[in-house]
Amino acid sequence: MNWVSGVVLYIMIWLISLFAVLPIGTHPAEGADAATGWRGAPQAARMGWKAMITTIVTTILWLAIYLVITFDLLSFRHGILAG
Repeated sequence: MNWVSGVVLYIMIWLISLFAVLPIGTHPAEGADAATGWRGAPQAARMGWKAMITTIVTTILWLAIYLVITFDLLSFRHGILAG
C-alpha cells in the first residue's frame, strides 16, 4: 500500500467511524417534543471528545488493515480460481 492509498483509507475509515460515534452520549435539548419523537440538535454535542474517540478507533482499525495488507494475511491472488 502506498502512502496515498493509506491516507485515503484512513479518511474513509474515519468518516464511517464518526457516524458510528456521533449518537453516543447525546441527550435531547430541554423542551423536546416527546409526542413526535423528534429530538433535534443535542443539548451538548461534545464534538471534540467524539473526534478524539473517532481518531483512536480509526487508528486501531487502520493499523489492523495495514498489517493484513502488508503481511499478505488475506490474499485473493492465490485463490482457487487464480490458477
